[in-house]
Formats: sequence, structure tokens, C-alpha cells
Amino acid sequence: MTKNRCNSEASTGAKASMHPSASFVLRMALVAIAATTVGRVTAFAQSGPNTTREVVARAAAVGATIPPGPFQPTWDSLRANYQVPEWFRDAKFGIFMHWGLYAVPAHASEWYAKHMYGNAGITQWHIGKFGPPDQFGYKDFIPKFACEKFKPDDWAALFKKAGARVVIPTAVHHDGFALWDSKVNRYNAKQMGPRRDLIGDLGQAVRKQGLKFGVSHHGIEHFTFIQPTKGLTNDLYDPAWADFYSVADRSEAACEKFLANWVAENVELIDQYQPDILWFDNGVNPRVFDPLKLKVAAYYYNRAAEWKKTVSLSTKHDAFPSGSIMDYERRSRAPKALTDYVWQVDEPVLYRFGYTEGSPIASAGSIIGLLVDCTSKNGGVLLNISPKADGTIPDDQQELLLGIGAWLDVNGEAIYGTRPWTKPAEDKVRFTTKGDTLYAIALGWPGTQVVIRSIGRAAVVGTTRSITLLGYPEPLTFSQEDDALKVNLPATRPCEHAFALKIEGLLSSRAGVQPVPDPQH
Repeated sequence: MTKNRCNSEASTGAKASMHPSASFVLRMALVAIAATTVGRVTAFAQSGPNTTREVVARAAAVGATIPPGPFQPTWDSLRANYQVPEWFRDAKFGIFMHWGLYAVPAHASEWYAKHMYGNAGITQWHIGKFGPPDQFGYKDFIPKFACEKFKPDDWAALFKKAGARVVIPTAVHHDGFALWDSKVNRYNAKQMGPRRDLIGDLGQAVRKQGLKFGVSHHGIEHFTFIQPTKGLTNDLYDPAWADFYSVADRSEAACEKFLANWVAENVELIDQYQPDILWFDNGVNPRVFDPLKLKVAAYYYNRAAEWKKTVSLSTKHDAFPSGSIMDYERRSRAPKALTDYVWQVDEPVLYRFGYTEGSPIASAGSIIGLLVDCTSKNGGVLLNISPKADGTIPDDQQELLLGIGAWLDVNGEAIYGTRPWTKPAEDKVRFTTKGDTLYAIALGWPGTQVVIRSIGRAAVVGTTRSITLLGYPEPLTFSQEDDALKVNLPATRPCEHAFALKIEGLLSSRAGVQPVPDPQH
């Protein structure tokens, strides 16, 4: 059985940061072993339903038919036909967001629906703020999630200024409330709460800015998400809202219907919004859900072929042995060395992913350092912001985004469209390449001179022809000696946080300094 990695509520498990980067054959062997041992999946803190392969098979057999195309619902087919989109390899930096009903209480985390019924301390906080759970339940946040100040064009313009190349909002989180105009899920933002298609409106605005647009679906965790404290008087069994909470009926039949609806929701998102990325959380990881995942994947990729678009799934851990971009939750789990596969890390600007009052916020310097480091190792950053329930992005988050954008205005050449070098790092310097150009990005101002031993004459084949500092108008003086390249820096810094040297000539021969290959994941 596949062990799930918890989200922002915990960070245990040494296996969490590992990637199945062995050969495809080995990975598929592990999949086969797991498939033979899975009978029923235990409901972890963040997991899909506790169910069987038979229930999953019945759920996968109903609903939408996979359109014709190159993809079949098998791992072999995904392996044979999938490629990481070039636009994703070039993008490097995107905006993620957790926005939903949990932004109304703005307390604890985006798991508020779970905790207000199952965590004694948060239950007491809820009672003091809103009243007892039987009188004011999670459903009662819906009319308060009004998003009355939401201006999608302003959001999209901000993301553009921040330097993002892709935007991925949460379409539905573990609480089951959908932010799009859904015919499958009646608990949605078009029919109640803000009474507008938040996903559709944002997607249109983002694409007007020339950015890619995706959606994340965290809904498979919903079926067993709320685990109420025994004896707590609550509204979870109210017949009018029982299917919203998914507590009163967790029978096999209810589970089968839920899983079929999970597929239908994803099909609906695919058809209505043509997402450039479809992102799944840890709940889909267990092998028992493979028939559902493979159906959605084949449907998505064949529809994209009809649209003549290159798209991708993005998932965590070993959810998809092939056919998906690997995502790591938080920088602590990101690869520490150069990889032969493309990946991204989703990193929150706040302590949690959803908006919470009084949370500390990351600095622009820390996010820029993360972006530079990930890029040098064949990865990228999906930066999570946390909008408020009124539809605004807090000022401090906007300032952070604009600070990142200001740095990318100067140094984006060393990030966008680059590929890793054979060596990603030396001390506080990170390397990227683009064609015959090598970029050396210092994480902090080195002073009057930067010394890079990785590109001394004895270490590489090739001769440095010229060096410039991005954002500074004059070429720099340097000496390429046997033991190091020594570059003299100007007295004036062109920007803050990190500083990119553009080194020409060194890679022109390509001998001995080839960037690593990038086998498709």
C-alpha cells in the first residue's frame, strides 16, 4: 500500500522527498507489486476513500467515454506518448493559490472544515467566534464567502508583473466546495456564495495576459476528510447538507458514486476550461485509484490533442509513474541535487496554504533564492498565494510578488527558457544555461570579486570570451586562471537578492560541459 505524505498539517516521513527516478521498468515493477497487495486503502489524514479495487473499477466504468486519440488508460500508453511540454520547461515560475470557504474563518489552515469538528482547540475557537457547530457549521461560511471585491483582471495583471508564466488556482479543495460553474457538484461558487464562476473568470483574465492557466483538484480527499469528535453535537447529519459533508453516508455505494463524480468533475473542468495543467494532491497517490487516474489522464491528453495544445498533469510522490510532472510540497522536500526529470516545488508565502490572519510571510529574497536554486537543478517554483474571502490579495502578498517581478525584470534571462548545467552549484553560486551561454547566479552580493572554481581552465574545455552582469551596462573584467574564474564586480549593485553573470564563449565548444539530458518523466 502506498503511504501518503501529509500536506501542510504535517511533514513526517523520510520517503516524502524521494522521487521514483529509477528506470521506468523498475518503477512499473513497483507499481505491479503495489497493485497486487492493495485490497482496501486506509483513510489517512490526506487520502482518498477507504475502498476496494472492485468499487474503483465500477466507478471508472461509468460516465464519460475517453475520446479517440493516442492515449489509452494504461501506464504503457502514457509512457509511450507523454512529453513534458516545452512551455513548462521554459516557464520556471508560476502562481498557485488556495482560495475557498476556509478563507472566511481565516484561522488554523485550509483544513478548517476538518479541524472545527475534530480538533478540540479549534472547535472551542469556532464556538467563541461563530457559535456551536450544530448552530453554525462549515456550510454557513458559504454566504460569507462573497468575493465581492474580486477583480480577476487586476489579479492577472499582478501575476504578469510578478513574472509568473502559469497560474493554477484551487478549483476544489478537501472541503468539497467547487469554485467553478459545475453541473456535477451542486455546491459551487456559481450557484451559491459569490454566485460567479471564479475559475472561468480568472482563467479568461489570465489568458488575456498571455499566461498559461491550470487548475488544481484536491477533491478525492473529501469523502473521508471530516472525522468529527465523538459526542460533538454538529450539523454533519443534516439531511439537506449530508452529501456536502460526506459524513452521514460512507457506504460502499456512496463511495462508488463519489469516485464516479470525481472523474466527472475533472472531465467537466477539462472540457469547460481546457487547462494547461491539471494538478492533483496526495489523495490520488494509492495504486487502488489507478483506473480512475488513468481514465482522467487519457481523456485529458486526447482532448488536448484535439485542441492542438500541449498540456500536463502534475502530481506528487508515486501517484503517476509516467505521464505527469512531479510536484514537491514545500522546499524541504524538493530535490537537493540535479535531477534527470523536470519538477516543481509548491511553496506557500504564508505559514499555511490558505489565508490565515496574522501569519508570517516569506521574503522576496527567500523566494528568489528558492527559484534560482530549483532552476539550477532542473526544477521550478509554483508559489502559493492566499487570497481573502472578499476576493482581495493582501497588500503584503502583492508587495512580495512585485518584488519577485522586479528581480525577474533584470535577471529573467538567466531563469526563463534555461536548462541545467552539468554542475548546478558551487557554494553560493547556481548555474543555468541557454544555448552557448552559461549563467552563474550568486545568492548574495559577493563584494568586489566573485571567484568560481568550477570554471577555471583546468576544470572545463572552452575559453571565456566575455562576461556581463545582468542589469549593469558595462562588460566586466575577469581572468580565467587554471584554478578559477575570477570576475571583478562593479561598485553599484544592479538589483537586490541575487546577481546573474552572463558568461559567453565557455560553452561554444560544448566539449566537456554539456547540460544533462532530460528524459521524460
